[in-house]
Amino acid sequence: MAPRDDTGRGGKPPRSRAPARPREDARERGPEPARPRSHLTSRAAILAIVVCAITLSLAYPVREYIAQRRQISSLEAQQAAVSKRVAALEKRKAQLGDDDYVRREAARRLHFCYPGRKCYIVLHDEKNGQGGHPSERQRSRPWFTTLWKSVEAADHAQR
Repeated sequence: MAPRDDTGRGGKPPRSRAPARPREDARERGPEPARPRSHLTSRAAILAIVVCAITLSLAYPVREYIAQRRQISSLEAQQAAVSKRVAALEKRKAQLGDDDYVRREAARRLHFCYPGRKCYIVLHDEKNGQGGHPSERQRSRPWFTTLWKSVEAADHAQR
């Protein structure tokens, strides 16, 4: 058995405690100057990090949402244009189903003449300036001269 000492702790010697120093030297110096307090505390830093994380996690979905809205508006405009085109084609289909319209167009475009009618073709229209009168340049030369000149021009271009 270990010898007992007067502290009653068994065989361990008592620890010596350093005497408490009086803080008189601090009192003599005067009050400590206040440390400049940081505006950014740890809570504010954590809050800023959380806000940044939320912002970054929402950036991609918001961008995709905006892109999808643009695509939807583009498709709606395209659908409106296609609907207009369909309406115009249905109107045209109704016109082509009308026999009177088809007869008028055949007579106007194809110079179709129905039996029993007298049809005339105007070669020169004074009002529009269209017609069969050749220009002065065309009258001065025969057609084979123009053809021969074009052959000569093509021959000179290859050299």
